[in-house]
Amino acid sequence: MADRSDYYKVLGVGKNASEDEIKKAYRKLARKYHPDRNAGDKAAEERFKEVSQAHDVLSDPDKRKAYDRGTGPFGGFSAPGGFDPSAFGGVSDILSNLFGGAGGGASGGRSTGGVRGGRARPARGRDLETEVSLSFDQAVNGAQVPLAVPTSQPCPTCHGSGAKPGTAPKVCPVCNGRGVESQNEGIFSISQPCSNCHGSGTVIEDPCPTCGGTGAQRSVRRLRVNIPAGVREGSRIRLAGKGEPGARAPSAGGDAGEPGDLYVITRVVDSPVFKRVGDNLEVEVPLTIPEAIRGAVIEVPTLSGTKRLRVAPGTKHGTVQRLRGEGPPRLGGKGRGDIRYRFVIDVPASLSPEQTEAVDKLSEVMNGDPRAKLFAPAGTAGAAQDAG
Repeated sequence: MADRSDYYKVLGVGKNASEDEIKKAYRKLARKYHPDRNAGDKAAEERFKEVSQAHDVLSDPDKRKAYDRGTGPFGGFSAPGGFDPSAFGGVSDILSNLFGGAGGGASGGRSTGGVRGGRARPARGRDLETEVSLSFDQAVNGAQVPLAVPTSQPCPTCHGSGAKPGTAPKVCPVCNGRGVESQNEGIFSISQPCSNCHGSGTVIEDPCPTCGGTGAQRSVRRLRVNIPAGVREGSRIRLAGKGEPGARAPSAGGDAGEPGDLYVITRVVDSPVFKRVGDNLEVEVPLTIPEAIRGAVIEVPTLSGTKRLRVAPGTKHGTVQRLRGEGPPRLGGKGRGDIRYRFVIDVPASLSPEQTEAVDKLSEVMNGDPRAKLFAPAGTAGAAQDAG
């Protein structure tokens, strides 16, 4: 696994890289080393884990700051022995500590980790985001697809405690298990994460040899995900509870926080025939010159085969006809979109002698000037200007 000093090098970015640059670098490397593209390649899977771990830290502003300072755990899993910024509450917690309150905040709402009565609470797991590549047909019709998600799991050796088997985390002697230290500033008392235990309330004297005391291991979780019919490029699918596991807070009784969510972003391969435009599809349909002039009945593609479409005589280049309700399903079961057919006149680049003769004869018969209306007749303002 990558050393903490290598995270920027792992992603191939500079230390001043923006969030967007970090995200782009991660996506490029994640696609390259994804387990689905490198089946059975252990080296690629380890590289994938390293890339995911580096992104997990550098994409989180709080973790990145702590990382740049050389502090904090960096395994993507907030475990005993390391400080998780989400394990401390907001303004209500600060005020509670300022004025010596034993309880904090209003009741209600989902717990996402914090300090109540000066004790660390379990922290909710981080949300994860991954991408899945779909064919055009899979996006339109829906599919069940395999997914490999880099994540953290409790260490199998220490079961998430961070301590060597046969030992246990000890109550922090500095904060007495509270996870915070108080500093008196005159009439005010300001609480901060404990400098010794980093907010966990415990210290690990004999770290687990497998996870090094973090209590977690990077792994690749394999899932099968149901993709609903009608998704498009960039659709965001939420899988509740499939993100990182919640962190344990020993000082709160050892309970783990609830897991985060997993967000799946769809990447759809373009169709050679259909172009997606919102809820509808567009198809470019070539017409010969005789078909455009005289009209015709032609076959056009649909999502379920072909259909016959009548072309009116005198159809102009760029004319659009539509088949209502023949497009892709709308998400949420709200019917289907349309298919729009845009006609383009197919003009040959070169002509055979017979075709040239036929065109010449057509020109003799159809000898009107289609550009006549572009020019003002004699006696108009244009002519007067020329004369003046």
